[in-house]
Amino acid sequence: MRCVVFGATGYLGARLVPELLSAGHDVRVMARTPAKLDDVPWRAEVEVVEGDVTKSDQVRRALDGQQVLYYLVHSMLGANFVDVDARAASIVADAAAQAGLSRIVYVGGIIPDQQLSEHLASREEVGRLLRESGVPTVELRAAVIIGAGSASFEMLRYLTERLPLMVTPKWLRTRVQPIAVRDVLYYLTKSAELPADVSRPFDIGGPDTFTYTEMSRRYAAIAGLRKRIAIPVPVLTPRLSSHWVNLITPLPRSLASSLMDSLENDVVCTEHDIAEHIPDPDGGLMRYEDAVQLALARVSDGELHTRWSRPGNDDGPSQPLPTDPAWAGGSLHDHVIERRVNADAETLWGVFESIGAKHGWSAAPPSWALRGWIGRLTGAAKVGLGSAAAHPLHDGDSLDWWRVEHMDRPHLLRLRADVSLPGRLWLELSVHEDGDGGSSYRQRAVFQPYGLPGEAFWAASAPFRAAVFGGIARDITAHARGADASARA
Repeated sequence: MRCVVFGATGYLGARLVPELLSAGHDVRVMARTPAKLDDVPWRAEVEVVEGDVTKSDQVRRALDGQQVLYYLVHSMLGANFVDVDARAASIVADAAAQAGLSRIVYVGGIIPDQQLSEHLASREEVGRLLRESGVPTVELRAAVIIGAGSASFEMLRYLTERLPLMVTPKWLRTRVQPIAVRDVLYYLTKSAELPADVSRPFDIGGPDTFTYTEMSRRYAAIAGLRKRIAIPVPVLTPRLSSHWVNLITPLPRSLASSLMDSLENDVVCTEHDIAEHIPDPDGGLMRYEDAVQLALARVSDGELHTRWSRPGNDDGPSQPLPTDPAWAGGSLHDHVIERRVNADAETLWGVFESIGAKHGWSAAPPSWALRGWIGRLTGAAKVGLGSAAAHPLHDGDSLDWWRVEHMDRPHLLRLRADVSLPGRLWLELSVHEDGDGGSSYRQRAVFQPYGLPGEAFWAASAPFRAAVFGGIARDITAHARGADASARA
């Protein structure tokens, strides 16, 4: 089918497109800023048109010749987001009817029986306006979507990782039915081929229901954090909470406030009628713990891409994408050094292989062994180098302060620090031929902080990192130049 996606630079839209392509659909996307899609892996496989959902002529042009519209546009930023969303939905509904579309698919929020927050009321209004277009419309209503980049998940991540002790106002004790992003995309993709007489909202949720506090505790257990302590308080509205959440997390205050407003009431599915039209995915809907593990899998597995790294086509929807905001994916800090070396790549790799040999060296003099964490960082930066390795390195080898986590011989060596730190520290060493008889050396230290202590540690170590990691780079490249000169003598 011919599908057009509005909101392709957003969280769900950017992840839906490859699912539609895999299902055999032709895909067009409309984006206000097409350049934001330059680094997504599916860019060359779709038609991209520039357009704004508040401009009727641009919307009509984007819908021309299409069959299914995925409307994945929703703003939670700005004081007038309710009016903007309603106006955009009206424009899109009119244009969809004129274009003769066969289906509209929209993602809203689960609607509780109690008074709605401004955020949920806006999403319900958008769904109603789309259904009134006369085009068969499916609205999938979800609560918290679990996956890296999801605003709801990122708020949960940051609150849990950065607050070992958390005051829990009433809104943190409401019941929530989370759903894995994998399952949301499954329902979205299958909705394209529903019969025309299916036009209504459907609640979608995973198999588990928790309080927000329990979700946080389970996240901490999965992430390997210490048990989080929750202290109930009788009064602290979401609006007031948004101020301290803004201090603790990098999410914009207006976004955090909208998310918390939606948690004032239970957000639990009241029906599972979607199963009458779309069967559950093979193996069933994903459990909360499994969804969190997938969202954390990249760092857990040592795949240390930064947020702006170009992902591979095999990256799952639970992982970050270049279109995600800067705060998505959790904290991951790095310190990169790149140098050209007057030695061939084979010689430079041989120096990597000599790590852990009998004759060692330290990247920092003993006088740098400062108290506390800075001393530990200095200690972790000690790498033994000799003229030859005692044996070829292998994954899992222990090298004093380090353990070999991954090798891609003869290009990449990744070490993980075996030292007590408020986070996890890796050191990646890579080498490539530069075509001029020399080689290119790249060294990357990566730190994943554990909460606020980890963030404080990384900030406090700033004055020392250049010298510590620069010392490693100088010694490795000097050994390589010396070995190359000896070989030529």
